[in-house]
Amino acid sequence: MRAFVRQVGSGVGEAVVAVLVAAVVGAVGLYAFSTVEWPAFNSSNVTRALTTVGQVGAAVLLVASVVLIRVRRWPWGAKVLAWAGISGFVTVTLGMPLAATKLYLFGISVDQEFRTEYLTRLTDSAALHDMTYAELPAFYPAGWFWLGGRVANLLGMAGWEAFKPWAIVSLSMAATLATVLWSKLIRADWAVAVGAATTAVMVAFAAPEAYSAVLVILFAPAMVLAWGALYRPAEWLEKFDAAGGSATARGWGAVVGTGLFVGVSGMFYTLFFAVAVFTVTLMAVLAWLALLLRRHADMVHRRPREGEPGALGLLGPILVRLIAIGAIAGALTLITWGPWLLRAARDRPRSSGGSALHYLPESGSRLPFPMFDFTHPLLGALCLLGTVWLVLRVGSSRRAQALSISVVAIYLWALASMAVTAAGTTLLAFRLEPILQVLLAAAGAFGFVEGARAIYQVFDEPARMRGVTAAVAVLGALAFTQSIPAVLATEITTAYTDTDGDGKRADQRNPSAVSHYRAIDEALLAQTGRPRDATVVLTADTSFLSYYPYYGFQALTSHYANPLADFPARAAEIERWSERKSPTDLLEALNHCPWRAPDAFLFRRGGDEYTLRLAEDVYPNDPNVRRYTVAFPKTLFEDPHFQVTDIGPFTLVVRR
Repeated sequence: MRAFVRQVGSGVGEAVVAVLVAAVVGAVGLYAFSTVEWPAFNSSNVTRALTTVGQVGAAVLLVASVVLIRVRRWPWGAKVLAWAGISGFVTVTLGMPLAATKLYLFGISVDQEFRTEYLTRLTDSAALHDMTYAELPAFYPAGWFWLGGRVANLLGMAGWEAFKPWAIVSLSMAATLATVLWSKLIRADWAVAVGAATTAVMVAFAAPEAYSAVLVILFAPAMVLAWGALYRPAEWLEKFDAAGGSATARGWGAVVGTGLFVGVSGMFYTLFFAVAVFTVTLMAVLAWLALLLRRHADMVHRRPREGEPGALGLLGPILVRLIAIGAIAGALTLITWGPWLLRAARDRPRSSGGSALHYLPESGSRLPFPMFDFTHPLLGALCLLGTVWLVLRVGSSRRAQALSISVVAIYLWALASMAVTAAGTTLLAFRLEPILQVLLAAAGAFGFVEGARAIYQVFDEPARMRGVTAAVAVLGALAFTQSIPAVLATEITTAYTDTDGDGKRADQRNPSAVSHYRAIDEALLAQTGRPRDATVVLTADTSFLSYYPYYGFQALTSHYANPLADFPARAAEIERWSERKSPTDLLEALNHCPWRAPDAFLFRRGGDEYTLRLAEDVYPNDPNVRRYTVAFPKTLFEDPHFQVTDIGPFTLVVRR
């Protein structure tokens, strides 16, 4: 018990210090970037050049950390340098290209719209409210957004404005935490190298979806930890006393760590939670089969001994640990899922509502092979090296076994996702590609280190071989990292071309209609006389809800809608309202709405009509969303019960 407490306490303490270092580095770096008026990334190469300089600085810190570890000097200094280097790399690689805009990658476009809306909601309130609908608990896991909302609220920032710094700092903290976890599993110098390699891949290919990227970077070391918790042949097969009692199983720290990761996944991202559960369960099955095979091979050469565990005896310890992992994960997951599940048990969803699984882009119709990615040759080379290492070492290395099982789990999930399209749904396997890339990158880092050592020995250990290996590693890493802004060019450019909550575009071009949102907000507050979170607005310009925490009557699309909200029925109700013959008829319909009716409408004007451009799910088509227009005659609002205000291209209608 003492060993367990000491092991867990040491790991948690080091993780806390590392996260604090990352938070300070990220916050200081972003503040420093904000003090200078930089040119827009999409019209100048200045920030790109300074990003490269910052990346070189981060590399220097990481190399210094490895050197200190190798010479066994100042161990805590080496750790702090590694944490500062990893977090500094994330901060400069994402923060510097975005230094001249207040928006994060992809701005407020596409999926970033509803993510910003969620952060805005949880900045306004700590309660687990749905991002759009009034009086409903959260359906999408709120973990990352709740933490960001609390940080924004503490700093007095609007949710949309806090999104960028929170995304960058949280990625810095997650990358640093992953490095700490690696250091508990492998040699400290290798941990720095693997942490740096996987962080670079995560930033390049997962960073736009920040709330999932924090899990992407932790997935590989967490699965190595899980394999260590579930597969312990030396204890369960080889060590038993004469009376037949199995030796006391160790590795409970790994059980706790795995349970924490799976639970946090459930609090942050449902898909990754399901994949983590699937992978850990697969590991448990394979661990049992591996023990049976080892026992069978051993029995060929000897007779059974008294008290030797049978098949069920070998399964027992694995099952106990799997249940413990599930209990920890379940308890954490219920923190965010509990309110929704209780409400769903009382008010059963009348439709699938969210239809979140109804999406199959071209990338989801084929298996991903990053080891043959010729559009990113350095990534392809690293993943190919990782694939070779996994095949060569899967029989002798527990790290290779854990990573191999994880890779196999991703491919099995992808095949299942494609198979269930015949049943009219998917498993969104295309979103797992960043995890696969990071898994293979981790394997590639191990392959490079072990391959270099093998070459070193083949050439009779020449003194300069180590220097050559280090130079190739550092130069290759810099070549890849300085290309990251180019990989993210579209996402960065959108952050400059979208209009922010201040009504400005960071590229100094004319803003979009979003620039009128502030006037709309002021009018709503004045005309309703209520705070924002007490008002429901029906609008097709749902980005308005990303900047201001009003509730919406209808979500952006059914894919992000709460199933309890009954998206299809609401859409039909909106169409029925538009067909009413008089203001009195419309008011009667609003008063008898099965849900909380809109307190205000935000329309676009079109001739003698006010219009809403809504969306419906048309899966299996790609794109999976069809836009259509619902038009309300202006005469429906010519009544003293409605206050009509034209603001720019919008018309605001408030029910009195």
